[in-house]
Amino acid sequence: MSLSTRETETQQLSLTEELVLMLLNEESGYFHQVPGWNLNCAIVGAALAELSLLSRIDTDVQSLFLVDRTRTGDRLLDSILDEVAVEPQRNAQYWIERLAPRADAIIDSTLDGLVEKKILEHHSGEFWTLARSAWRTEMYGGASEDSAIQFVKARISKAIFESEIPSPRDVIIICLVNTCDVFRFIFPLDEEAEERIQAICKMDLIGRSIASAVTNTLAVSLVQHSALSKKIPTVSLRKLLFNRHLRSGRIPSLLADLAREYGPVFQIRPPFQKPMIFLAGPKTNHWVHRRGRMYLRARDYLAGFEKVYGAAGILPSLDGADHFRYRKSMASGYSRARLEGQLENLFRLAREHMTEWKVGSSLRAGTTCRMMINAQNSPLSISVDSQDLMDDLMKFKERALIVHVMGMMPKFMLKTPSMRRRAKGIEVLLERVQSVHTPAQRAGQPRDLADDLLSLHASDPQFMPESNLRFALSAPIIASVYLGDALTFAMYAMVSQPELYAKIQKEADALFDNGDPGVEDLTPAAIDVTHRFLMECMRMYPIVPISMRNVMNACIVEDYQLPIGTRVYVAQTAAHYMPDVFPEPDKFDIDRYLPPRSEHRSPGYAPYGLGTHTCLGSRQMELQLAVNVLMIAHHFTLEFHPANYKLGISPLPSLKPNKKLRFRIAERRRELRVTHTVPTAAAPAS
Repeated sequence: MSLSTRETETQQLSLTEELVLMLLNEESGYFHQVPGWNLNCAIVGAALAELSLLSRIDTDVQSLFLVDRTRTGDRLLDSILDEVAVEPQRNAQYWIERLAPRADAIIDSTLDGLVEKKILEHHSGEFWTLARSAWRTEMYGGASEDSAIQFVKARISKAIFESEIPSPRDVIIICLVNTCDVFRFIFPLDEEAEERIQAICKMDLIGRSIASAVTNTLAVSLVQHSALSKKIPTVSLRKLLFNRHLRSGRIPSLLADLAREYGPVFQIRPPFQKPMIFLAGPKTNHWVHRRGRMYLRARDYLAGFEKVYGAAGILPSLDGADHFRYRKSMASGYSRARLEGQLENLFRLAREHMTEWKVGSSLRAGTTCRMMINAQNSPLSISVDSQDLMDDLMKFKERALIVHVMGMMPKFMLKTPSMRRRAKGIEVLLERVQSVHTPAQRAGQPRDLADDLLSLHASDPQFMPESNLRFALSAPIIASVYLGDALTFAMYAMVSQPELYAKIQKEADALFDNGDPGVEDLTPAAIDVTHRFLMECMRMYPIVPISMRNVMNACIVEDYQLPIGTRVYVAQTAAHYMPDVFPEPDKFDIDRYLPPRSEHRSPGYAPYGLGTHTCLGSRQMELQLAVNVLMIAHHFTLEFHPANYKLGISPLPSLKPNKKLRFRIAERRRELRVTHTVPTAAAPAS
């Protein structure tokens, strides 16, 4: 392909798209660290410059005015045109200040467009990288200009370092990137290059006036925001203590009540403790999801928890580029595709566990579901049996969270004789995993999560030190706790609603009556009711309703200022119980996920967290949860024991049904076809 053809293709990109490509930092999966207001102003500047290049507006030092009101075909650009038409003769700075709050919508639209054009690839957690097709082009001998992102950077590089005369759009891009102060992260700059950048920024009137307006706006933005910020309201302790949801353990409902009364940002002041500042509602969810990476970090509140495991830099505590690198390294291990490749073993392990269920027997719901999930997770993720360690490791982890994350117990409570005994299970587990993960033992075996972790340790022992493996290799058991509790809630919801139970059984029978389904059989249509049922379970009974973060850069959220060092409690699931997001929020309604309602398609639905720390294994978890619900429904009819059980919730350290919930096996609907067992590292004889 000739260069002229490439230029024609690249010219199809808008200025906002080219600016986003220039600012993208592939190491972190997001933009180079541009302060939020700076980024907003630069993006709006690019949109205004695009309208200028399309001959819709013109600008000089004094004013910005409409030239042609003909529609561009771009919804966001056309909305800006409409506003400019109403208020002509305003200057560029006025429009940048006015439109800056709209920058998020422009960024979202731009990123979506680049993904649709297969220039960028979107990853869970709101990360973006160069699409794999572009990487393959480079790998198989193509020039670096084979990708749009490299072509844009090559053009800008030539203008800066080879003294080529830049085009008007390149001048604008250079002006805006320079305004964001990230050229030093993109190119190695010397004094001559910096002088060249300054010279280019003076070449074009539109670029110069917009860049000047951005700079002037930035100079006063912090003062303006600080002056406008409001005092964070304080929750009445009396109202808190007498709230019915606090007593029942329904934390999302409690926080939704408080947000309705006090607003999206409020604080609770417990006696003799630091104030607890909460963010609750769809607007704060959106802010955390898209902007939180620049202002909030996770590592502070997890520092003590890490030390318990002898670790430093575990996945939940990482931020920035290290966090993204870890997620990329482990993405395949936590992917839905990895579990799909093990479906046959998943079915077998689930059946093996259910062979212990006898008609007429009573099962402790929470323990049964946790053990059932761990009977699958340990063999599939780390190729060992850890059922005998499950109780010790679970209780040790929960005590560590209560002591070091929630601060609800003194530190010595983690050093009692019983806790020291339970902690030894970590070393036992590590020895088992390492004993079966030698080259000879792994030959011919499907790759598991432990293989990924040990490979990362071998390739970069500083990034994944041996000290971190103690936590990382016990993570599947920790996951069994959360997924097991989600399964417990799902079983409660199914047993308490016989009509839904019957519909799920119908889907399960269609899938399993003629043998085990394959990946191609588990289509959205085939498990439609089950899928929507589980979505509603995750809305009504989210396992982790709150995320904790520390403010690392002062910020304004919904007109409330959060100073550096503030501990913030992100109540992402409070919106699950807000009527304006989910009408009749206390009603279990799986139809809310069907069009045209599609109530989950908003920042208000957040059962897996928000932003960069969105659960990496959410899609794998959805599949495993669906398979377990379907298999239980296919083989058994369950009922409550006693029959009049009313749901109680234990909220600490995460949400789960209380220990009183028990299921009675009322009927075995189908025989359990158990196949041979694939050997794993067995537990020692007791």
